[in-house]
Amino acid sequence: MTEPSEVALLRLVAQRIAGPPLPTATAAVRRLTAVQAQDYPGALTSVALRVDDGTREDVTAALDAGEVVRSWPMRGTLHLVAAEDLGWLLELCGPRVLAGAARRRQQLELTEADTERARDVALEALTGGGRLPRSGLLEVLEKGGVVTTGQRGYHLLWYLAQTGTLCLGPTDGREQLFVLTDEWITAPRRLGRDEALAELALRFFRGHGPATVADLARWAGLGLTDVRRGLAAVRERLAALDVDGTEHLLDPATPAVLDEVRDEARGLFLLPGFDEFVLGYADRSAALDPQFSERIVPGGNGMFRPTVVHRGQIVGTWGRVGSGAKRRVVAEPFTAFDAALTAAIEEQAARLP
Repeated sequence: MTEPSEVALLRLVAQRIAGPPLPTATAAVRRLTAVQAQDYPGALTSVALRVDDGTREDVTAALDAGEVVRSWPMRGTLHLVAAEDLGWLLELCGPRVLAGAARRRQQLELTEADTERARDVALEALTGGGRLPRSGLLEVLEKGGVVTTGQRGYHLLWYLAQTGTLCLGPTDGREQLFVLTDEWITAPRRLGRDEALAELALRFFRGHGPATVADLARWAGLGLTDVRRGLAAVRERLAALDVDGTEHLLDPATPAVLDEVRDEARGLFLLPGFDEFVLGYADRSAALDPQFSERIVPGGNGMFRPTVVHRGQIVGTWGRVGSGAKRRVVAEPFTAFDAALTAAIEEQAARLP
């Protein structure tokens, strides 16, 4: 029987928050398969934290090089993914999301003719290496006869990305630019459905495990039948732990890595608000006491606050206030931080990528 506290430490190592860092930003994204990224600056930091001497500029460089892209590969939510993985993830996880979005298009009074007109206009504007920011692409759509007022514009861009026409790749200052997926991603992987289910299961449990079948189903937005089918194909390549009577699966190498870096894993980490250590699981109780769940996502509004992790547990939230020379770190403990931990949080924040 494995204690939940051990599960949390193993997850820190599996995700490479602790333990041997990854050599590049692209390698870090590949290990996690998908990195939640609706908070773009936070996503850059999440990836950089897992890279040897990583910086946010390293992650931006991977985007500019076409190695990593940002799109809506699962759950209708923005993620960073390795460029070659986007296509098969969309094919595998997209249909359920698209089916659920039909009602939203009705509410927005968007017809199939509207979406296909938007696609035609976007293709015309971007073919041949075109790049446009969100505002610029919406302006092009408007000029092309597609109404983008209200939430229509955002939904159209989401829909064109969800159906594989667009993705966010290169950067211009602090903003990413839309490009045509087929032009930008020059070497996509092609996987059949069963192969994709197996690939997803293996990579999720290696990069996030110990985790459960329910964790994977929630994370990918897939049904349990599909998740179990993929797992059946790769189960012999994974290890299993019994945690309070529930099977958790993981990379067989992860426990040995934790044994080598246990002191580090029990140390202090400051994570951005949507980090995979929090968002990667349906059940977060191994690292987060359920009584404090609302403290990291106040009111259940979907906006996850940055977290303080100590000894494998989420023990508070943190953020920066003020500007310029007066900018400082404010940490809010769930219970209390002693003076040493408070000082360590400030030091750690100063070193964050």
